Amino acid sequence: MRQNKRTSPVSQSIAVSVLLLAALFLLPLAVVAPFRPALFGREEPVDETEREEPSPPPVSGGDLDAARPLRVLDGEEVLEMDLGTYLVGVVRAEMPASFELEALKAQAVAARTYTLYKLQSGGNHGEAADVCTDHTCCQAYTGEERARANWGENAAAYEAKVEAAVRSTDGEAILYGGVPILAVFHSSSAGLTRAAGEVWVNDLPYLQAVSSPEPGERIPNYYSRVEFTAEELKARLQAAFPGADLSGGMESWLKDPAADSAGSVAAVSVGGVRAKGTQVRAALELRSACFTWEAQEGKMVFFVTGYGHGVGLSQYGAAAMAAAGADYREILTHYYTGVTVEPYGG
Repeated sequence: MRQNKRTSPVSQSIAVSVLLLAALFLLPLAVVAPFRPALFGREEPVDETEREEPSPPPVSGGDLDAARPLRVLDGEEVLEMDLGTYLVGVVRAEMPASFELEALKAQAVAARTYTLYKLQSGGNHGEAADVCTDHTCCQAYTGEERARANWGENAAAYEAKVEAAVRSTDGEAILYGGVPILAVFHSSSAGLTRAAGEVWVNDLPYLQAVSSPEPGERIPNYYSRVEFTAEELKARLQAAFPGADLSGGMESWLKDPAADSAGSVAAVSVGGVRAKGTQVRAALELRSACFTWEAQEGKMVFFVTGYGHGVGLSQYGAAAMAAAGADYREILTHYYTGVTVEPYGG
């Protein structure tokens, strides 16, 4: 009896301990059980981060231009690049990046077309290169580093603008009869562009005289003045026209000018030798062939309007059209007669 009495408290103590241990383990499960599906279920967790609206698709990366490799003669070095890279450099060099985007697009398409024309016609560099960076032979070209230095604080915006002009017109060319044209361009004309036949040997149906809205008051050096002493003028004219008789006074050296359809000098008599206005312009390094002259205080003074040969696209005219709301296709089909503007895969 004593033994039972002594062991009963021990048994009771063990039983209590077991119950406490059971309660200790089961209580957390009882608390968690109602939330089990939420904690251990297969549902995906809710993403509570703030969502942004999807961005618009980027502008075309220029796949058509990128697919055309080009060898560009730069001085004595031949640079290998794709057409798109080359065109960005041409637009940087040939047109002010401050111009309207549609004008820059027109320039990009004209430059692309001119390049394609060169490629198809064989160019001027034989097997050595396709084109060069000399503007008197092909088209001017400026690298990004030099362009950014020239642009200063506007560099980032201007570079993005020029690249957009090339990318957004990827592969597009000016076509006449389905083939790329000789897409020449110039800075500014005297209100009318000139027909190719009035400047060079051959006429072309798509390079005819058209009106051009030149904002003369806003164009740097749109009106220019050049003067020569009698000795300077004689030396230049004699070098360009060896058969000219320049024995009299300088007032008699240039006579009988004839104007073309754009008002430029088509031809003039130089000491009895009939010469083209473009030849006189080159000899005297005038900004255009739209010039007049008169003797003043012992010098011959030339008054010049516009800049460039005056054929094809006028860059300042294109800028004026773009500012008035014209898009690049309207600009191009205005300056180049009877053409279409479309992607060209030839």
